[in-house]
Amino acid sequence: MEFRMLRYFLEIAREGNMTRAAETLHVSQPTLSKQMKDLEEELGKKLFRRGSSSVSLTSEGMLLRKRAEDILDMMEKTAREFEALDDDSTGEIYIGCAESYQIRYLAECIKKLKERYPLLKYHLTSGNTEQVTEKLDKGLFDLAVIVEPPDLSRYNYLEMPGADKWGLLMKCDSPLAEKEHILAEDLFGLDLICSMQSLRVDIPRWCGEIADTLNVSGSTNLFYNGSVFVREGLGYMLTFENLADANEKSGLCFRPLYPTLETKMYVIWKKYQIFTPMTERLLDALKSGLKKEI
Repeated sequence: MEFRMLRYFLEIAREGNMTRAAETLHVSQPTLSKQMKDLEEELGKKLFRRGSSSVSLTSEGMLLRKRAEDILDMMEKTAREFEALDDDSTGEIYIGCAESYQIRYLAECIKKLKERYPLLKYHLTSGNTEQVTEKLDKGLFDLAVIVEPPDLSRYNYLEMPGADKWGLLMKCDSPLAEKEHILAEDLFGLDLICSMQSLRVDIPRWCGEIADTLNVSGSTNLFYNGSVFVREGLGYMLTFENLADANEKSGLCFRPLYPTLETKMYVIWKKYQIFTPMTERLLDALKSGLKKEI
């Protein structure tokens, strides 16, 4: 299977149309169609459902799309890493991040590094622990910042100073806004929004078996999207403090949980991983900076 074929395949998947994909790729439509038929024959699977004016992916095609995206991303990342070896004043760093105010420590280190190396580029991708560690394991991320204790058999880690406090995000006109803190029984009967990871890992630490009785009507792995739903009156969100712009102007308010629930954050990387010079500098800066904070 050639990389060129994968690029062709992905362009068709994005366009949903063979003719438009051929125009983008600057090849003829018959040539592109033949290349895809050859790819299907090579894999022994039908990748497309062909309509009169469009194409869509079969389940096998959807699997190949995911694999092809990872393969091509890795190719591009590897090429940039080799380019950085020739010029250690530049480089690109890929980081998978949980959403947290603790990310400020990472931002401080990158800011200082960019003052010395202005050509440094960084790429942040938000996601839960499962999502970011999957890409870390595949080599698509150099580092990850997660909110679960790391698997020490697979990763080295640094612990972020401090911790994120949990609370309930709600509209300012909610009756619960009158309370100083939120008890588990306050949540009964409410439409709750929470990440599935938090519902599995964090909330049971706070309220035990009661977690199974809560009415979680929606889930999200990005804070902002969840906060918009809260603002539109779709429910209450269990989330970290300091993520929300909670004030009268925003129409949202935040109340901490009681007893206090906190979550630590960790910077992790694969064991025995080889870094580019720039990623190595960032990791050294994190080790030094976080040690001082702690």
